[in-house]
Amino acid sequence: MPIDARYDPSNVFARILRGEIPSERVYEDADFVAFRDIEPAAPVHIILVPRGQPPTSPATISEADTDWIGRMVHAATRIAAAQGLAERGYRLVLNCGDDAGQTVGHLHLHILGGRALGPVA
Repeated sequence: MPIDARYDPSNVFARILRGEIPSERVYEDADFVAFRDIEPAAPVHIILVPRGQPPTSPATISEADTDWIGRMVHAATRIAAAQGLAERGYRLVLNCGDDAGQTVGHLHLHILGGRALGPVA
């Protein structure tokens, strides 16, 4: 997926948010929804997505987005703790573009843990 600022309301995360695609939700609030990844890269792999039409990737965020991005990271730490990951550790990942493995043009954060994850690169 090339980095593109144009939001596609038919992307898979938008469809999950609308309830058109089922998901195993583990967290919801007024701003975010978190659900288990259907192709997990770790024993615990949760996707945290903002509601609405967020930027399509980290490359397209603006200074106006910093408040909710901070709330998103804070929500991710609470979710990680609720999943029992806080004691041993976890990884938060934002992918940006094809080379980083981003496949959905809806900004999202991966919460990974449940085993030693090894080096990032």
